Amino acid sequence: MRSDLTAYDAVIMDWDGTVVDSQPVNFRCLAEVLKAYGVRLRVGWYRERLGTSVDGLIAELGVSVPLSDVLDRCGELIIHELPSLKAFPMVVEWLERAREGGLACAVASGGGGAVVRAGVEAVGLTHLFDVVVTREDAVLGKPAPDLFLEAARRLRVPPQRCLVVEDAEEGLAAARAAGMDAVDVRPYVTSSW
Repeated sequence: MRSDLTAYDAVIMDWDGTVVDSQPVNFRCLAEVLKAYGVRLRVGWYRERLGTSVDGLIAELGVSVPLSDVLDRCGELIIHELPSLKAFPMVVEWLERAREGGLACAVASGGGGAVVRAGVEAVGLTHLFDVVVTREDAVLGKPAPDLFLEAARRLRVPPQRCLVVEDAEEGLAAARAAGMDAVDVRPYVTSSW
């Protein structure tokens, strides 16, 4: 990843698949919840849509399920699996370097606030983030720029002085729409699936 951070005042990180190897857990939990409604979630289909919110996935599936119940139950299952969550070491090192360089750091995730905050705490990274912005904090999820713009606003850093780190096309598009530079973390991390 870029080692020259002097052009920035803040780093805004996506959470799932960027900081932590959580996509396999997220898939398993969502698949289990949807199964109770008679909906089969295929792993290949899910992988092709990484970065898409749960409500976006459900809309693409074209199924009628109680979204708030699905989100709540999925969140409960994910929180139960947080002890197995692992952060990507290279990303943690990079975050530590950013902090040492005086940059503000935030999470901007389309995930639910309770789940993301519990995950940040579970992997011991609370000290690295000034702000955690989640789906409850924005009107629109990625690829809209809302989450990143809200993180920049809370950090009090102009968007053009923020660097986004992402693992999904939707997130990279959101960063561009926010007027922020972005780094695709996928070449630098290896997911467990």
